Amino acid sequence: MAMHLQPAVDSVDHDRPVSRAYAWIAFVLVVGLMLSDYLSRQVINAIFPFLKAEWALSDAQLGSLASVVALVVGVMTFPVSLLADRWGRVRSATVMALVWGIATIGCGLAEGFASMLVARALVGLGEAGYGSAGGAILTHVFPRRLHSTVMGTFLSAALFGSVLGVILGGVIAKSLGWQLAFVIVGGAGLALAVTFPLVVKEPPSAAPEGAPAMPLRRVIRELFRFRTVNCTYVASGLLMFIQGSIIAWAPSYLNRYYAMDPAQAAVGAGVLVLVAGVGMTLGGIVVDRLVAVRHFNRLNIVWAYALASGASLLAAFLISPGPLQFCMIALGLLLGAGFAGPSGAVVADVTDPAIRATVFATLTLANNLIGLAPGPFLTGVLADAVGLDGALRIVPLTSILAAVFYIVAARSYNRDRRHYANT
Repeated sequence: MAMHLQPAVDSVDHDRPVSRAYAWIAFVLVVGLMLSDYLSRQVINAIFPFLKAEWALSDAQLGSLASVVALVVGVMTFPVSLLADRWGRVRSATVMALVWGIATIGCGLAEGFASMLVARALVGLGEAGYGSAGGAILTHVFPRRLHSTVMGTFLSAALFGSVLGVILGGVIAKSLGWQLAFVIVGGAGLALAVTFPLVVKEPPSAAPEGAPAMPLRRVIRELFRFRTVNCTYVASGLLMFIQGSIIAWAPSYLNRYYAMDPAQAAVGAGVLVLVAGVGMTLGGIVVDRLVAVRHFNRLNIVWAYALASGASLLAAFLISPGPLQFCMIALGLLLGAGFAGPSGAVVADVTDPAIRATVFATLTLANNLIGLAPGPFLTGVLADAVGLDGALRIVPLTSILAAVFYIVAARSYNRDRRHYANT
């Protein structure tokens, strides 16, 4: 890649700003908090059948309990990440984890839909900005040639955390009650939040020592300076719409159409989410290898992921429930998750490293406001109208639009990163 990165901020291929051992210790803890983040976010999905039965909620109401977290994350991630770039990424990540852990425990104390919605919104407030702060920490401690792989693995922790959230939520709720599922998940997050700043060091600022923070107007200009990054924001959000919708509704789909009890449905959904997590990691690795060996354009590989995933998921929901359908859904999620790491690497490639957390925050904002916030809710609205199976036949069509945006971004990617390298 042609973009120049300052060694004090983002490591280059032959210069590590920290030791290899510390880099991997930091990686484990940063990924651990990402797991906690998504445990807290996704445990609600396994609780849907319990809440529907106990509180007589509609599918739209259930979907809103998943969507409200993403909505708050999307709205708040930009200001929180601006603060993280200035106040400190490790300090900010620690405070975020404390907030989402306490709010998750609060979900277990909710006595109705309204109080649960408020508690879930507070979970989103705590999680706002963590993906960007964590990603900025990792791009500091690892060399640039590994950024797609590291970011893909980091972001895949979101899906592995979702697996644990869905499975543990279903199992604990069935055995001990749904309230304790929230309390246990929130308590584990609090324990990790206390440990994190004791081990992970604050990365140095990207700006030269003593230099003032970048003015907000210039930050905004840098974030949206190039067509490549703008199209990648939108395309990533559209693919996250599909991933978020299917993951949120998988436990309910298996409960309704495969006649599984909530615990069994949670385990089945966990398998699907696990496959998506593997796809997110492998997708980044494949892109890094092809770029290094054959000099492929990253984004040309990603739009191929989008189309292949959409075709597999559409075909899956057009056939009857059963082993073949389950395998095709898994294949679609495996292929579709590969966009995350490369998208993060691309937006980092054509933006100023001094605002790296804010860049990732903007990508997170797009993923949430375009994808994760509307996805589960709109799928629930469609499910109330045409059935959950009918709704899930419509969702994969979004992949076509995502592929179009990635193709447009691919055409300007090499030009845009050369322009940045020469400034």
